[in-house]
Amino acid sequence: MKYDLIGKIADGTQLTRRATADILKGISVAVFAQFRTNPESFIAEAVRLINEQKATMIIEHLAYDPVEDKFDIDIFTAGQAKQDFSKAGDKLKRHIYDYVITDSGIERKFVETLDTCTEVIVYAKLPRGFLIPTPVGDYNPDWAISFKEGAVKHVYFVAETKGSMSTMQLTKIEETKIECARKFFDEMNRKYAPENVKYDVVKSFDKLMDLVK
Repeated sequence: MKYDLIGKIADGTQLTRRATADILKGISVAVFAQFRTNPESFIAEAVRLINEQKATMIIEHLAYDPVEDKFDIDIFTAGQAKQDFSKAGDKLKRHIYDYVITDSGIERKFVETLDTCTEVIVYAKLPRGFLIPTPVGDYNPDWAISFKEGAVKHVYFVAETKGSMSTMQLTKIEETKIECARKFFDEMNRKYAPENVKYDVVKSFDKLMDLVK
């Protein structure tokens, strides 16, 4: 099988063929020889490495400009009827729905604590249609939380829950999306809601409360 090496890497990295060729010219002969042994693996690894390097460079020059676009309320209801709630757990008190589908044990524990916290008024697992555009792909934060005013420093909080904050366990693409989200919400604060809407990555409810109290 023949492979369009430059074309496939260019497609995977959204670079021009010329830029891709220039990068490949810098690869040592020994490393480039791996392409003949396993072309698919070579292409996949080349795309990954190039995208990671792009990610670290792009974030330094990124800026968000607010627009008038808004999400309709049905973003929270679209697709709900198709979900399997058989493993959703107990009925909730503070979530916008009676039940919520979580993606991991970490999220389930997060829900259990949010739902019993007296400082939380209402919270939502953000729908997959709520996306922040970034240069390395759209990004979907996990949660939106509204706290009781006066009980905490910030009335609103948009959070991303991660099991580990170790950078060794987050890919460069994930790190870049998170940094883009920080810039996105910083701009939202600056223009619309000074010091009210906060975004951060937390690994537990205790860490979240450390940030807002």
